[in-house]
Amino acid sequence: MGGWVFSSTCTRRSTSRRRRIDILKDILQMVIMERLKSPPSLMIVSDLDHTMVDHQDHENISLLRFNSLWEYAYRRDSLLIFSTARSPILYKELRKEKPLLTPDIIITSIGTEIAFGNSMVPDHSWVETLNSDKWNREIVLEESSKFPELTLQPKTEQRLHKVSFYIDEGKGEPVTKELSQLLEKRGLDVKIIYSWGKNLDVIPRGGGKGEALEYLLKKLKAQGMLPVNTLACGDSEHDAELFSIPDVHGVMVSNSQVELLKWHSENALDNSKVIHSSERCANGIIQAISHFKLGPSLSPRDVSEFLNRKTDNVGHEVLRFYLFYERLRQGEIKSFETYIDSFKESCQKDGVFLHPSGEEKCLRDTIDELRKHHGDKKGKKFWVWLDQVLLIDTTPGKWIVKFDKWEQCEDERKCCTTTVEFSSKGGDLVWEQVKQIWSEESERKDDYISWII
Repeated sequence: MGGWVFSSTCTRRSTSRRRRIDILKDILQMVIMERLKSPPSLMIVSDLDHTMVDHQDHENISLLRFNSLWEYAYRRDSLLIFSTARSPILYKELRKEKPLLTPDIIITSIGTEIAFGNSMVPDHSWVETLNSDKWNREIVLEESSKFPELTLQPKTEQRLHKVSFYIDEGKGEPVTKELSQLLEKRGLDVKIIYSWGKNLDVIPRGGGKGEALEYLLKKLKAQGMLPVNTLACGDSEHDAELFSIPDVHGVMVSNSQVELLKWHSENALDNSKVIHSSERCANGIIQAISHFKLGPSLSPRDVSEFLNRKTDNVGHEVLRFYLFYERLRQGEIKSFETYIDSFKESCQKDGVFLHPSGEEKCLRDTIDELRKHHGDKKGKKFWVWLDQVLLIDTTPGKWIVKFDKWEQCEDERKCCTTTVEFSSKGGDLVWEQVKQIWSEESERKDDYISWII
C-alpha cells in the first residue's frame, strides 16, 4: 500500500513537472511566434551595464542608435535577449533610467534567473535545473561570514541561487580560492565570480550567463527555432562564458575590463568568431553586426533624409516620422516646413488622430501644428524612441502597426501604446489613423497639453 502511495505521489509530481514544462514551452512559443514564422535570423544576447548601456554617454546616443536599428531591421524576425548581473529589481530600475528596448527574454542575476516577455514570466524549469543537493544558500552565508573582507550587498541582490558581496580591494583572488575550498569541503559545487575589482558572487556550478544561453539554445532548437546567427556582447568577466559557446559570434566592446581581455588572450585568441571592437558599448555591438555580416548595420539615426517614403516597411515609416519629430523639436531641421508639408500630404484627407486623452483630432491638423513646436526642446535632454514595433495585421494594400512610443524630456518620461493604420497609394504609404493610449509604464497619464502625437 505504501508503495502504491509513493508511486502515486511520484506520478503526480512528474505530471505536475511535465505540465510546468508544457506551460513554459507555450510561453516561449508565444514570445517567438508572436511574429516569427521561421528560425530567427539573428539573436543578440547582450550584457547591459557598460555593454548595451554606456553610463558615460549621458545623451544615450549609442543606445538610441541601436534601438532604431533593431526596431527597423530586426524586431520582426529576430530575438533580443538581455543578460545581466543585475537582479530583476535593479534591472527594472535601469529601465526607468535609460531608454532600453523591451527584450524577448531577460536573463538576470548572473544567469541564475530567466524570464520571458513583457510580463517577465519566470522559467520554472530553469529554477529546477539549478536546485540541487550541491547548492545551499545557508551554507554559503555561514562559510562566507568567516571572511571580514566580504560585505553582503543589499537585499535586492540576494537571490535564490545567488549570494553577492562587496570585497575589499585586492582581496579577490585569495578569498575566492579559500572560500571555494571551504564550500567544496561542505559538499557544495559552486562558481565564485570576482568582477570589477569589488564584487564577488557565489552561484551554483550549473548557473551562469553561458549555461543560461546554452539552455535557451537547446530549448529553441527543440522547437525548430534555432537562430541562424547568435551574437553575444559583453564587457566583463561575467560575460566570458558567452564567448565559449560553439557557433556563437562574440564582441567584447572597446571599453571591456582588463580581466575579460586577459581571459580572451589566454583562452580565445585564435577564435575568429570573437572580436574586440574599436567602439564603445552599443556602438561596438553595431560594429560587430557589420563585421560578421549578420544583417543591416546602418541605423536610421544615421540617416538625415526623411522625405523618401516609397516603401512597404511600415516599421521604417513610423521610425522615420518620429526621428523627424524628435529633431524638429530639438531645432535640428532647418527646412522643417518642407518636411511637414510632405508628412501632411502623406496623411489621408479625413485621417484621424485619437489623442490619449480621448479627444479625436484631424490627423493633418495635428501634423500642421508641429510647426509651432520647432526648437521648443532645444538645449534640453529630449529623446524619442520606439519599442516593440510590430506589424499586427495586413491585407492587400492595408497595414496596421503597433508600438510603444516613448518621449523623455530631462528626467520626465511618458509612453503611449500607439496603433497606426496605413494604406497604399501609388506605391506610397498613406497614414489613415493614429490611435494612442497611455501605457502602464508611463509616468504621466494626465498630460494633455505637452503630448502632441
